[in-house]
Amino acid sequence: MKNDFCAAIFDLDGTLVDSMWIWKDIDINYLSAHGIPYDETLQSKIDGLSFHETAVYFKENFGIEETIEEIQAEWNTMAIEDYRKKVFPKDGAIQYLKLLRSKGIRTGIATSNSMELLSAVLEATGLDRYIDSIHTACEIKKGKPAPDIYLLVAEDLGVAPADCMVFEDIIPGIQSGHNAGMRVCSVYDVNSADRMDEIIAMSDYHIHSFTELLEEDKE
Repeated sequence: MKNDFCAAIFDLDGTLVDSMWIWKDIDINYLSAHGIPYDETLQSKIDGLSFHETAVYFKENFGIEETIEEIQAEWNTMAIEDYRKKVFPKDGAIQYLKLLRSKGIRTGIATSNSMELLSAVLEATGLDRYIDSIHTACEIKKGKPAPDIYLLVAEDLGVAPADCMVFEDIIPGIQSGHNAGMRVCSVYDVNSADRMDEIIAMSDYHIHSFTELLEEDKE
């Protein structure tokens, strides 16, 4: 993959950081506390939804009595310590961000997660030093595969969509990048392994690890 783009926009969970494992545990524990059994198909139904949209889904489909704001606040409370202490960048991610910065390529994050958890993990890992723009889908109330979050970050970076490269790990995210008129490089994550053939087929490029891009740059 050539560095023939002006901006790189990254999804957060499962792409830039290894954090998807947290959410299954949270879903199981949260639903259990409300007397609701966990359904293994749940993740496929909420993939790509914004933090707000996911809370709406839980309230409407599971009959949760709490308000949307209360649901989101509880999830933030359940996850924040893990995001501060147990979530780490994917292999080669920080080095790749440094490489992009050295080449004058601007960087952004477009995530479906909450700003609270995003800020916590960026500060804890030091990733915030290498990111020029951060936005969450909650700002626009539309999750992926809608293009809005990627278009928002591109506008903030001052880069045309056609000059952006998106990095994603799930199908709705890949669709979101393409719907925004951007090229997409999919990033392997174990939590999406069962759909990897489909993910690779949908992507313009695919990597198992950011270290591959670092090696390419040396050639």
